[in-house]
Amino acid sequence: MTSCLKLEVQTEDQTPHKWCISLAEDEFKRLLSQGNPVVHKIFGEGSLFSPLLFGKFFDPSDAFPLWDFESDSLLSNLRNSGKSSVDWFQTDQAYVLKAELPGVGKTNNVQIHVEKGKIVEIFGQLKLLQRESQKKDWRSCNWWEYGYVRRLELPEDADWRRIEAYLSIDAVLEIRIPRNILHSDTSASGVGKNSE
Repeated sequence: MTSCLKLEVQTEDQTPHKWCISLAEDEFKRLLSQGNPVVHKIFGEGSLFSPLLFGKFFDPSDAFPLWDFESDSLLSNLRNSGKSSVDWFQTDQAYVLKAELPGVGKTNNVQIHVEKGKIVEIFGQLKLLQRESQKKDWRSCNWWEYGYVRRLELPEDADWRRIEAYLSIDAVLEIRIPRNILHSDTSASGVGKNSE
């Protein structure tokens, strides 16, 4: 069994204006054209942080409703070409996301944050540029020049207070989001739908 490091899931981040600058498709092409191998690993085809992960351009700093879709349908082209390193699914107990994080390395520079109980953010800073961006919060400017992000909408019945995240020594991230059993049971019967 591969050993894993449990990551702290942060729930309090008062950073104003983070992710306020969107990554445009032409800017993404310009970023990749620079030929930096680390950038290609992190943002490349099939990566969790790639704006092209879902088949067309989608800024990873915009929240995406991942669990509204089956991974097989959204990632079919990447899986057919053997380029997908991302999977997600749900069980009766939890929502699960698994992703290889190429370019992130074995160090713990990936962070998990839950924003207002509605969005889970997976982000980190590129080691090469950490010193350069220490004067300001890199998430409030052209964030793609300093790091990476993927923001995902949490399902209504997600128990965001109990999210767990693990990073294996071979840089595979696993996020487990328990389902709020009470919420999903009462939602099915139509009772207590907005009880939170």
